[in-house]
Amino acid sequence: MDIHPTAVVSPKARLAEGVKIGPYCIIGDHVVIEKATNLLSHVVIEGHSSIGERNTIYPFVSIGSPPQDIGYRGEATRVVIGNDNLIREFTTVNRATTKQDWQTVVGNENYFMAYSHVAHDCVLGSRIIMGNGATLGGHVSVGDRAIFGGLVAVHQFVRIGTYAFLGGKAGIDRDVPPFMIVAGERAKLYGINQRGLARLGWSKEKIAGLKKAYRILWRGNRPFDEGIRRVREEIPSFPELEMLLSFLVKSKRGILR
Repeated sequence: MDIHPTAVVSPKARLAEGVKIGPYCIIGDHVVIEKATNLLSHVVIEGHSSIGERNTIYPFVSIGSPPQDIGYRGEATRVVIGNDNLIREFTTVNRATTKQDWQTVVGNENYFMAYSHVAHDCVLGSRIIMGNGATLGGHVSVGDRAIFGGLVAVHQFVRIGTYAFLGGKAGIDRDVPPFMIVAGERAKLYGINQRGLARLGWSKEKIAGLKKAYRILWRGNRPFDEGIRRVREEIPSFPELEMLLSFLVKSKRGILR
């Protein structure tokens, strides 16, 4: 361990081999930090927070502070962060309330740009990029490899599907299906994120299948139940298509149109 003399680290905190704690960091009693994680300076980690391996956390980041929820009464809720995340300046990750699973969860290899915010009870996958000032309300779930432009704001309880691309300054008040591009002050769907999927090496056949499903579901001006039935009739099944249809069926807040 390498702890700067100006850092305030509780003797009850558990720090693994190779952890670096920079100047003026504050680490609370119940914090666990795994090996080779680096806190550059002025980082505050409090509450029951668990930070995985090889994370790099930049100045003025706050992790594990109480949820911004008027019903919270100091319960021992948690933040759990995985491995290899890059968390830039002034990012905030709040601990959970007692209203869901008692934990805010962040996966692996995510990139949080400056001033991004992850509210209480959010569950994030891996390889997500959040642009500067992107904000998640409470209880938001985000699938792997989703990308948020700068200043995106996501309403509480919304789900963001895997591989979704959210354009800058978008306001998201309903679920964003997997593989889609959304944009606009009041966000709307703009089709399949085909360039992003192609860069990842997806086959032309899969992308074409998702594009056809999009046309049936959103451009046909028909109820989702009918659209899903037609997709199943007209497009041979493949895993990503099933992921899309399952996401639609499970929506509670409704789907962006």
